[in-house]
Amino acid sequence: MKSNRKKSNKAYIKNLFFILFTVFIIFLLIFGINFYKKVLKPYKGYENTIIVEIERGSSVSSIAKLLQQKKIITSYFYFKLYYRLFFKEYKLKSGEYQFDHSMTMKQVIEKLNKGKAILYKITIKEGMIIEEIAEFLSTKLSIDHYNFIREAQNVNLIQDIDSKAHDLEGYLFPDTYFVRKNITAQEFIKLIITKFRKNFSNSMHWRAKDINLTSREVITLASLIEKETSSKDERFLISSVFHNRLKLGMPMGCDPTIIYALKKENKYNGKLGWKELKYDSPYNTRLYKGLPPGPICSPGLYSIEAALFPVNTKYLYFVAKDSKNHHFSISLKEHNWAVKKFIINRSK
Repeated sequence: MKSNRKKSNKAYIKNLFFILFTVFIIFLLIFGINFYKKVLKPYKGYENTIIVEIERGSSVSSIAKLLQQKKIITSYFYFKLYYRLFFKEYKLKSGEYQFDHSMTMKQVIEKLNKGKAILYKITIKEGMIIEEIAEFLSTKLSIDHYNFIREAQNVNLIQDIDSKAHDLEGYLFPDTYFVRKNITAQEFIKLIITKFRKNFSNSMHWRAKDINLTSREVITLASLIEKETSSKDERFLISSVFHNRLKLGMPMGCDPTIIYALKKENKYNGKLGWKELKYDSPYNTRLYKGLPPGPICSPGLYSIEAALFPVNTKYLYFVAKDSKNHHFSISLKEHNWAVKKFIINRSK
């Protein structure tokens, strides 16, 4: 009896083990098939093209929920499990992402990790000042106007180039940039300062020393040239006028410096009359000799090169003939004649 009972117990345990093992195998099989369908198989539950914005600081859970809601992934649960098992070292970056075809969860994770977000084309034009750049970026990106101006006071970014700088005026390099919509003011400023450093080469630093100018003075002079003309060729002629005046100790007589001073105090009304021309500011280069205290805008590469390599002339004066060209003079007599011809007579 006991022997039969033992045999019966062994058979029961054996059958139970077999059943449990079978159930386990079936479970693994079902889980494996489900895992393949939901994780490894490319999926696209939306129509056409969809854009998803991952906000800065979003958790993996919130990202997974958003992706499932937008039908980019099949399962919030499987995404989190797959991520934590195999990709927990990956950082899912914020930004706007475009999805237009079927993707596996791995491909989605890699896309977010590499930051392959939609990039916006942002062009900072030559001659813009900090406030204008801030206003422009606030309309194109998610950058707050006042936050940008505040970040533009971080002179530590250019301390080795310009130890006298009180803000980044002149160093926010004009160029076309491709950036994420939610880039921060701090990130954008670092990006354009890096661009400035790449363009303001070592040979330019050496050239500045050769002509007895500091890097700050070169950028300041370049900003004056930038504001005086849009003509590439004339920049070198205007540079020669300013260099000649500096050598003779003459006032620079650059009216854009007065406009800059007025703008900084919110006093510019779009016109320069006699009252404005006499505005008392160290930036008024009609009243004060030499260069103004600092740059009055962001000069482009051509203006920086012009400041460093003026053509050899004896010109001391110039006046606008039209919107693109200037008349250059050596003597005050010729200059007065040009002013009468191109300014006074034209305004009658």
